[in-house]
Amino acid sequence: MEVELFGDERLDMLYRDEVRIIQSKEVFSFSIDAVLLANFANPHNGGKGTIVDLGTGNGAIPLFMAHKVTGHIIGIEIQPRLADMARRSIALNDLDDKITVINKDMKDIFTDIFPGSVETVVSNPPYFAATVQSHKNPNEHYAIARHEIKADLKLVSYTAKKLLKSGGHFYMVHRPDRLFEILDALRAENLIPKRIQFVYPKVGKEANMVLIESIKNGRLTGAQILPPVIVHNADGTYRDEVWAIYEGRNHD
Repeated sequence: MEVELFGDERLDMLYRDEVRIIQSKEVFSFSIDAVLLANFANPHNGGKGTIVDLGTGNGAIPLFMAHKVTGHIIGIEIQPRLADMARRSIALNDLDDKITVINKDMKDIFTDIFPGSVETVVSNPPYFAATVQSHKNPNEHYAIARHEIKADLKLVSYTAKKLLKSGGHFYMVHRPDRLFEILDALRAENLIPKRIQFVYPKVGKEANMVLIESIKNGRLTGAQILPPVIVHNADGTYRDEVWAIYEGRNHD
């Protein structure tokens, strides 16, 4: 199926050019964190139940996860422009029967999704507190995507808890410098961290991302710190294992 592109929109390809996604410099495009989160998320029971992506943006994570789950994916996005781009990308990939986008504030989604009915929640939330000015972009789309203007850690964690069944899994990517805040927010909602994986831009550099899996009402014991992900070689090219994720070779 073909769809119309508007303004400066472009069509990017991923997973051996099998996934097509509409992007634009005017709004916040997906980056490596979305790709790594979609790979890190491992819905149990083959992903048979409902999967919800909080803050789906242009639909990158649902598109990247669609091949490995059998259930329905729902993306929640507050920005109308991004929600429209996500819907068109979904149609472009013939995935309308598998992915739905809801253009609402996540506080208002419980008339659409019954509380306690979801198996898996994923989220690549805004990384910076609303008060942090050093990274704030004058572009409203970028500001909302990067800063906790519309959704903060507390709201994201609460929403994930309310959506999930007991024993359901929540997967999130965030910044390591907020790790203690993240863990506090998760445990306040009885989302117990079970797997943590740090992501490093290069060998010898500090981690710049952290991937966390938590379980609603999980046991307090049994957490794992996984081997690190190192994204780039010394020359700035992607390492083989990262290319394998981009190209879908790690799912062969």
